[in-house]
Amino acid sequence: MRSFILLFLVLLAMLLQATFFSFLQVAGVKPDLILLLVVFNGFLRGSREGAFLGFLGGLMLDIFSGSYIGLHALVKMSVGYLAGLAESRFYKESVVIATLITFVLGIFGQLATYLLLFYLDIQVLPFYAFFQVVVPTAIYSALLVPLTYWKFYRSNELGWLKEWERTV
Repeated sequence: MRSFILLFLVLLAMLLQATFFSFLQVAGVKPDLILLLVVFNGFLRGSREGAFLGFLGGLMLDIFSGSYIGLHALVKMSVGYLAGLAESRFYKESVVIATLITFVLGIFGQLATYLLLFYLDIQVLPFYAFFQVVVPTAIYSALLVPLTYWKFYRSNELGWLKEWERTV
């Protein structure tokens, strides 16, 4: 059940990012909602689940956006893995820590995407990429954490995303 809900959340994030947040662009950038889901899942569940959701969300993003298949899957998987490394090291109930982790991993994810694009021989001006896309996207995504983290956290602990114990 949890897997279907996460799949639904990824699809909803892609839909919202493509439609609703197109109208809420700030300086030409939109927040990375899939990054939010991946970071939250990794931070609350560990590296394995963070990397899995990151791969799944990135692959779906690659398929539906028509970009290079595997580019976002690799980046989001590494972001989910790194978010999972923070799972046992930081206080999960702190929105400030979740915001900082989202900001740092947002910058890492965007830089990794541009690095992979560079290896695919797609040239982007580094100054433009960093100050016009990477940092604003990371800031915008991090600003959404206080609005969304508690819902995800509570659902992970008590609600729909809770891992139910099976009785055999």
